[in-house]
Amino acid sequence: MKTYSYTEKKDTRSGFGAGLAELGRTNPNVVALCADLIGSLKMDAFKNENPDRFFQVGIAEANMIGIAAGLTIGGKIPFTGTFANFSTGRVYDQIRQSIAYSGKNVKICASHAGLTLGEDGATHQILEDIGLMKMLPGMVVINPCDYNQTKAATLAIAEYNGPVYLRFGRPSVPIFTAEDQVFEIGKAVHLQEGTDVTIAATGHLVWEALEAAKELNEKGISADVLNYHTIKPLDEKALLASVAKTGCIVTAEEHNHLGGLGESIARVLALNAPTPQEFVATNDTFGESGTPAQLMKKYGLDSSTIVEKAKKVMARK
Repeated sequence: MKTYSYTEKKDTRSGFGAGLAELGRTNPNVVALCADLIGSLKMDAFKNENPDRFFQVGIAEANMIGIAAGLTIGGKIPFTGTFANFSTGRVYDQIRQSIAYSGKNVKICASHAGLTLGEDGATHQILEDIGLMKMLPGMVVINPCDYNQTKAATLAIAEYNGPVYLRFGRPSVPIFTAEDQVFEIGKAVHLQEGTDVTIAATGHLVWEALEAAKELNEKGISADVLNYHTIKPLDEKALLASVAKTGCIVTAEEHNHLGGLGESIARVLALNAPTPQEFVATNDTFGESGTPAQLMKKYGLDSSTIVEKAKKVMARK
């Protein structure tokens, strides 16, 4: 069994900020727009180093999306930044009409996604954004797991021609992926070999999946762990190869079980290889105010729930 450890925790939004700053130094076509949340999105370095390529639009998210779409016509690569709730739900019509419909090369970068926004509560904790964005034709949806992977994803999407939704978060989480990793859009990362159960996780739940795999191994259960940093396009080949070995799967995400990674995986399995599946996700509910740790525990988005669901799904084989 391969083991993972970490020496540092850091928020994934800082990985985005570091990646954006690097793009500012290396790609003159990259521009950035923010809806009055420069500090929260860690866009300070890009703004300070490239004041002529940074646009503060204020609390006018719909306008930000329209401006970004227009900038692509002149060959620019716009990165928009605000909270995930305001990046998607508040401006869905503008994204659909001005970006997705015409395939504009806009990178919609969203922080403070999911329950781990914490104390700000349900009005800010969007748990349906992945579903909203993956349903848009041509939209790529990416949800990296730690600081290093978020930075790598930020660099990678600048090279991709087309609309992208990049989702990241506020809390400090373990850094366990390589600093020099190559980020491949649409290709899952096989973190651990196993034969008894597949665990497919995304975002903050990837570390929880590895912790669950460690606990399962102590119980004599071998888990095959996949990091699905890209939810659309989904890596079907990696999924089908894994379940062919294990015969069952647990999906784990900080999102509603309706519309997220688990639902995308269920569709692939139904069409190709019907397989017992259990979901670790929120159960068609809004969030509430609390610390990120309290909320993840209350809503069952943790390693202990993954272990429980792994045992349950194995019994269904």
